[in-house]
Amino acid sequence: MSNHSGERAAQRIRLGVILVVLIALALGSFWVLQTLRRNGDQTPVERPRGKPDYYLENFNYVKMAINGLPRYDVSGVKMVHYPIDDSFEITKPVVHSLDAARPPMELYSDTARVTDDQTRIHMYGNANAIRGAVKGNSPMHLVSEYLLLLPDDEIVKTDKPVAMTMGTTRLNGVGMIANNATQEVQLLGNVRGHYEPTTKKR
Repeated sequence: MSNHSGERAAQRIRLGVILVVLIALALGSFWVLQTLRRNGDQTPVERPRGKPDYYLENFNYVKMAINGLPRYDVSGVKMVHYPIDDSFEITKPVVHSLDAARPPMELYSDTARVTDDQTRIHMYGNANAIRGAVKGNSPMHLVSEYLLLLPDDEIVKTDKPVAMTMGTTRLNGVGMIANNATQEVQLLGNVRGHYEPTTKKR
C-alpha cells in the first residue's frame, strides 16, 4: 500500500469518527428536547376554566426563603388569582432575584402564569432574562417567545428558539437551560454563533 492510499484511508477514518460524534451530539440534543417536552415543562399553561376570585393592579410581592430572607420579588400591571388551581395570571410581569449570594437576575415578558405553588413561572411573549456581570464577565441577556423560570432552583429553560448575548458574543439555538446558581448555560440544538473581538484601547 502506498503512502498516498494510506493517507486517504486515515482521512476516511477521521471523517467517519467526526460524523459519528456529530450524529451522537445531534441525537443527544434531540433526546434532551424530547425529554423536556414529555415532562410538560414547556407546554403552554392554559387559563383555568373557573372564575377568578380576586385581582390586584400595579402590585409587587416578595417571596421569602425558608431562612426568612427575601428570595425574589414579582411585580406587574395586573395579577389575577384563580382558586380552582391556586394559579396566577400576570400582565407585564417583572421578576428580580434577591439572593445576595447569587448574580442578580431580572426576567420580564408580556404575560406570565404562576403555577404549582409558585414554583413555576411561565413567561410568554417577548420573554427576556438578564443576568448581571459575574467575576468580571459580561452580563448575559436571553430572549425567547417563552421562558420557564423555576425560582427555587434558580433555573431558566425553554424548548423554543432563544437568542443569547454576552458582551460581543451572540448565540442562537433551539432549547436552553440556564442555571444561575452554577452560572452554566446550555444551548441544546441548532446552535449558531457570532463573535466580535474587542478592540484594545491604546
